[in-house]
Amino acid sequence: MREREPLTPPDGPETAAERARRRRRLAEVFGEVLPEQTGDDRGGRGDDERADAADERLRRDVPPHHGPVG
Repeated sequence: MREREPLTPPDGPETAAERARRRRRLAEVFGEVLPEQTGDDRGGRGDDERADAADERLRRDVPPHHGPVG
């Protein structure tokens, strides 16, 4: 069985090559845990329109005993 590299950084400073090797090993084991860019960062796909439509639907569905909203 081949010796595996540790997933945690060693004590002391690590070089760029060691850091890259550790990241590759983490990606191999766990996959990409946190993508570089999330959907919140991207935007531009009508997210505001969907949010406005959802807000409007919620305002329409307020029960009468809660009074007018808005």
